[in-house]
Amino acid sequence: MNFKMVFNVLGKLLLVEAALLCLPLALGLLYGEETYLSFLIPIVSLLFVGMPALFLKPKDTAIYEKEGFVIVAFAWVIMSAIGALPFVISGAIPNYIDAFFESVSGFTTTGSSILNDIEALPKSILFWRSFTNWIGGMGVLVFALAIMPEFNSGLMHAFRAETTGPTSGKLVSKMTFTARILYGIYIALTLIETVFLLAGKMPLFDSICHAMATAGTGGFSIKNASIAAYGSTYIEMVIAVFMFLFGINFNMFYLILIGQFGRIFKNEELRVYFITTVVATIVIAINIVEQCGDFGQAIRYSFFQVTSLGSSTGFVTADYDQWPTLSKIILLCVMSIGGCAGSTGGGLKVSRLIILVKSSYADGRKMVRPRSVITVKSEGQPLQSQVIRNVRNFFVIAVGIVFVCTILISIEGSNGDVLTNFTASLSAINNTGPGLGGVGPVQNYSGYSYFAKILLSIVMLAGRLEIFPMLVLFSPTTWKRR
Repeated sequence: MNFKMVFNVLGKLLLVEAALLCLPLALGLLYGEETYLSFLIPIVSLLFVGMPALFLKPKDTAIYEKEGFVIVAFAWVIMSAIGALPFVISGAIPNYIDAFFESVSGFTTTGSSILNDIEALPKSILFWRSFTNWIGGMGVLVFALAIMPEFNSGLMHAFRAETTGPTSGKLVSKMTFTARILYGIYIALTLIETVFLLAGKMPLFDSICHAMATAGTGGFSIKNASIAAYGSTYIEMVIAVFMFLFGINFNMFYLILIGQFGRIFKNEELRVYFITTVVATIVIAINIVEQCGDFGQAIRYSFFQVTSLGSSTGFVTADYDQWPTLSKIILLCVMSIGGCAGSTGGGLKVSRLIILVKSSYADGRKMVRPRSVITVKSEGQPLQSQVIRNVRNFFVIAVGIVFVCTILISIEGSNGDVLTNFTASLSAINNTGPGLGGVGPVQNYSGYSYFAKILLSIVMLAGRLEIFPMLVLFSPTTWKRR
């Protein structure tokens, strides 16, 4: 373990967070709010701890896979821990564990909340809350790579650890340029959504906050009733379309920019993601049409919730906990599948589902015809056995985490309901936000104990970092010098 290089990179990342905190600080001053100390104290603390990293340069700058995993895991834990301070200092969330839960939920783009009166918070705090969704959507390391070229050397493993999906690649030859392209697309889509929301007469501040929460697929609304508070079909459809778009692999947007439309239409993952969304929307609409009164309204509510949970955003426009059982099962399925690899969406990822189905089918054929040679392909390319093994390991570990978390929360007994605890755990690993029962669309996580909130925070971090960096962080062998 190259400890000096790990500390050097983490120190620079603390400076990045200090710079990010300046935005809500400036907004608070602009609105005349007395929240400046809520941001100034963390900024000064981060500068004090992070500045030495600019002057202490290790001789050995090598970063291997283990260091990459540790850097990513530590970066997210530390940034979440510091990100909780504005909530505590401002008094918005007086208890630090509650604030840490809210901060982790924001950075991991989960969207689970313990707040009962969101609209009572100062605008600078509301902005920071939505901003954490936006920062976490694309990733802390990706942002650092985009603005600090010196991070390009040796951080490929860290980049891969933070990128969602079973595989990650570079759009261009250098990681720095790849990060800049990704963030350029990310910023452009966020601005475009903001303009569309403004066109629907949503206030500027509301538009910016909701666009950031949509882009990061985090779902932190500034309204108690989430998007339902606006009562506008236009606003709902704009956000639903953009939730779907942010669940798409960002490589597809890059292919649009360079005019390679043929590769987009041939992309298997995108086709499955699109078909899953359409089929789930239609089936749920048919299932809830009696409750909604007409098919048009049923499609409206169904499409919004499918794209919301399917992209792991978590915005709500209806209490889907009151929908028929079939609809709730379908929503849990799309929540578990999630978005595409390389998107800001959470969940298992469509690409992993495809690999799981194809490899299982291949195994079945192999049992019937033992001597046959069967190759599992993805996007027309044969998959290495290691990739298939990693996908299966990820799935098994994720399922195990959900059941262990459910059991621990149930034993502790702070919320009681098994359905609530199971969907809370499922939502945490998939970074979705709302679940069913006590953590349903019109409920929140305030009823859980401190133990449950810390446990769910760890699961949210594991889900956002796709499990393995957190496992490496807590492994005793990681901290042995040899």
